Amino acid sequence: MAPARPRVRSVTQSGDRSDAFVFFGATGDLAYKQIFPALADLIRDEGFDLPIIGVARSGDLESLKERARQSLADHGFSDAAATQALTDRLRYVKGSDEDIETFRALRRELGKARHPLHYLAVPPALFGEVVGCLQVSGCAAGARIIVEKPFGRDLASSVALNETIHEVFAEHDVFRIDHYLGKEPVQNLVYFRFANSFLEPLWNRDQVASVQISMSEAIDVADRGVFYDQTGAIRDVVQNHLLQVVSLLAMEPPSGHTSVAIRNEKNKVLESIRPLVPADIVRGQYQGYRDTKGVAADSSIETFVALRLHIDSWRWAGVPFYIRTGKCLPVTATEVLVEMKRPPQSLFGEAQPRDADYFRFRLSPDMSISLGALAKKPGEAMAGEPVELLASHESGSERPPYQRLIGDASRGDQSLFAGEELVEAAWRVVDGVLDGKTPLHFYEPGTWGPPEAVDVLVHGDRWHDPVEKLRVPATAAPHD
Repeated sequence: MAPARPRVRSVTQSGDRSDAFVFFGATGDLAYKQIFPALADLIRDEGFDLPIIGVARSGDLESLKERARQSLADHGFSDAAATQALTDRLRYVKGSDEDIETFRALRRELGKARHPLHYLAVPPALFGEVVGCLQVSGCAAGARIIVEKPFGRDLASSVALNETIHEVFAEHDVFRIDHYLGKEPVQNLVYFRFANSFLEPLWNRDQVASVQISMSEAIDVADRGVFYDQTGAIRDVVQNHLLQVVSLLAMEPPSGHTSVAIRNEKNKVLESIRPLVPADIVRGQYQGYRDTKGVAADSSIETFVALRLHIDSWRWAGVPFYIRTGKCLPVTATEVLVEMKRPPQSLFGEAQPRDADYFRFRLSPDMSISLGALAKKPGEAMAGEPVELLASHESGSERPPYQRLIGDASRGDQSLFAGEELVEAAWRVVDGVLDGKTPLHFYEPGTWGPPEAVDVLVHGDRWHDPVEKLRVPATAAPHD
């Protein structure tokens, strides 16, 4: 247990650069899959020169260095100089996340460092213990911390976690990491909206009929049964990733490109979303999920969810925002489709086309922006056909999300991190449907979820299914 601590917070200056990087859970999966590759990329691309200290319960420095090398090899990292620099900078503290002596050893290992960045790659249940030990040992003085999602399991636990952390750290020293915000296509949503003047007159309730966000995964839960059966689709991706995307799509223009200005506008969006009620949501579970190791035989956890959001703002009142996400769907892809309202009448006497005009933002696995419209067919008749104007991005030069986010946190840049108010506002949206009491519908793997998913749609809307791979016309030039 962490010893009792006074309620005194340690505050950095916003311009201070971190002078050491500490990561707890150094032998875990997150470190292997994300942190080691991100640190190597930072060393290679940005001259990241901080001491790097791993904290874990087992192993030693040499085994940690070998694990770092294996991680980089598995991720195709081939820069020998950066690999050597990473292993040369590695240090190691062996001990428990709940033992104050571990943290005193860490303080000695930090040496002259006065502004360490602590990455808590540990379960949220340990955050309070770690934060308390950081303070008592002196490791919190002048420090920042990064914490991983899920930040709580519901609104009440999220509020309690924030209170625990704020006993020691000021809000501007807390970096709640959501790697989705660091993805280049997600950042492009903000850029495309506010760097182009033609979009603003269209981006409102007068012109937009609906907004649809689909995040589909073809994979099952694999070996994550224990985790997933305590989490489900709403907690796993809706409360964080997808509500963040909604906030970027629906936000008002920020007063400037600062973390505070952008956060303020995102907060306003989430605060204006009505809390979900059972009529807004359909939950599903793929057949065979209950046979997964670690999953309860009578599990009521959803592997699929479809829902409808209501944003009570001047810009978006009456425009439904739909979200659909799930495992074992036909493809792995994430798209945003903004459907425009139809013309008031058919000038050329044609039957109404199945789809109205739309903007489509492809976020993964490839990145593109599309405009769907009608164009005249060749010939004498005044008849049209659907066409799509496509700009695809294939440069391959984007920084991986964890590289971007760890680098930003070391500089104190909060732009791509979720603030306390944002996290709690997102929990407020979903809190009323987390009890698992809404009906659970079963669906076959490889389908688009249970047929009941259409029940959340209104105004004759339909689901738009992403395709697995963009079909770029031969005449289209990639956009770099």
